[in-house]
Amino acid sequence: MGVGAIAGAGLGSLLAGATSGLASYFARQVLTPVREHDQNLAIYAVVGSSQHQEVILPATPDTTAPGLYSIYFDGGRGQARIGAITSYSPKDGTVQRTVERVYSGDLAAARRGWWGGAVYPDPAAAGLANEEVRIAVEGGQAPAWLIRGEEKARTWAIMVHGRGATRQEGLRAARTARGLGMTSLLISYRNDGEAPAAPDGRYGLGLTEWRDVEAAMTYALEHGAEEIVLFGWSMGGAISLQAADQSVHRNRIKALVLDGPVINWIDVLAYQARLNRIPEAVGRFSQWLISNRAGRLLTGLAAPLDLKKMNWVARYDQLCVPTLILHSQDDDFVPYGPSAELADKNPRLVTFEPFSGASHTKEWNVDPERWERVVTGWLTHVLSAPVPGVKGPGMNGMQPD
Repeated sequence: MGVGAIAGAGLGSLLAGATSGLASYFARQVLTPVREHDQNLAIYAVVGSSQHQEVILPATPDTTAPGLYSIYFDGGRGQARIGAITSYSPKDGTVQRTVERVYSGDLAAARRGWWGGAVYPDPAAAGLANEEVRIAVEGGQAPAWLIRGEEKARTWAIMVHGRGATRQEGLRAARTARGLGMTSLLISYRNDGEAPAAPDGRYGLGLTEWRDVEAAMTYALEHGAEEIVLFGWSMGGAISLQAADQSVHRNRIKALVLDGPVINWIDVLAYQARLNRIPEAVGRFSQWLISNRAGRLLTGLAAPLDLKKMNWVARYDQLCVPTLILHSQDDDFVPYGPSAELADKNPRLVTFEPFSGASHTKEWNVDPERWERVVTGWLTHVLSAPVPGVKGPGMNGMQPD
């Protein structure tokens, strides 16, 4: 073999190794539970009196969006609820917003944090009486908040948070569910930092976590529920879809309410690869690693994940539960395209409600009145409709923002 051939073979091996390394790194990033959030938001100053504080922040699409939000700081030990914009200076690149309440920590001493959509730390902060309960899951007990609806409520709402989030996320929907008379169960599930971790310590992207939702449904049915509504945010949407497809209790699920859901993981992974400037071939290889047994050593998964099983655009005719999808058209993490496409393919059962300016899973934050009105109207109709999947009045006819 000549020198050129040897050099070529060496370069080929080097490129193959680099491709494999980048693909496995990307796959592990997707599958590894979030333990620490990136404190990527500078906190310039807190001004005003102790009775009326305002915070000055860099102006970004998130911090200049209308509505209610949280700033988390001090590694997540601090949380403050942030309200209306009082001043915005595009020239200086700053925005000033009302601090509605500091739940924990010293915001005035904080210099960095992160922006979030879960505006209440617990049900009590949202004005909701609750009980802390434990749900038996694989590996132990998972804590959950129980918020009772009307006496002997026959319909229970189970709130399924997204990747890297906690049960706080579902509090935005708890008041709406209670207004409909439903009892709510805001759950934790494997690898979220509260429930027992999975043996392999990896996300199943919905293909394993649905079993913890099934355990929550078992708890609800044993405590008086007759039918279930699943609320899911982001990956919680993918989890809810798998529960509706695979659970022994699937016939008790009367509706799905999905906010910024992952409808097709293949689409999301390809989008995230492009966003992170990962070559298309490397992105496809990372999907192969996730979905094949040969990739387990590189991904850390105990078993491969069938990504095709989580492509509900392709499986549109297998979705049998009335589903409401609320999704922002500028979602910068989970593109809304598959949500709209699923509704187009299965219009009898799927209602798509587009938002704008809400980024990822912040549809309620941007316009809580609209979010609550749409969800209440749709659920009121669907839960009383004799034929599943009939559209609620005024849903897709409502003008998007």
